[in-house]
Amino acid sequence: MKTTLNKISSIQTGVFAKPKTDGDVVYLQARHFDENGKLNTELHPDLNKSDIKSKHLLLPGDILYAAKGTKNFATHYEAKNIPAVASTSFFVIRIDDSIKNISPAYLVWFINHADTQNLIKKQAMGSSIASISKRVLEQLEIAVPTLETQKLILKIASLREQELALKSRIEQLKEKQIQHLIINALR
Repeated sequence: MKTTLNKISSIQTGVFAKPKTDGDVVYLQARHFDENGKLNTELHPDLNKSDIKSKHLLLPGDILYAAKGTKNFATHYEAKNIPAVASTSFFVIRIDDSIKNISPAYLVWFINHADTQNLIKKQAMGSSIASISKRVLEQLEIAVPTLETQKLILKIASLREQELALKSRIEQLKEKQIQHLIINALR
């Protein structure tokens, strides 16, 4: 089955706010993530909940899409994180409650897939800073296999990430070993 993103979700922009030193809500910005959408820093609450409309607070299962600049990615908000809102660098994609046949994690994987990213980036606007419009996301066609197939896709993708990480670690260790042998030979 295929559908468009606007038929299975609502999409809203993040909020503009000025972070403070202390607060009770995290203001998620693109700088908090690596190019793959993984958190790369410890989060600190830097906004006051009283200054934020409740509709902007992220819910478990919300998907953030970094739509500005060259680092476009989707990431999944998890409830274990402290309360947060997304900055204007993101669109917040919230799967409709009535939609039970699509996993947020699968949707993140689908959006982050190289083919999908290439399709989205071809439609970017702006000359100095590329930006993906809400309309482009709304019209994005999503392939929706069964939930079981979605789980299998995510398992395969996870295993592939683990394989690549292990290969990288092996190469680092080989390089370290070779350098050690060379240094020892010089002595």
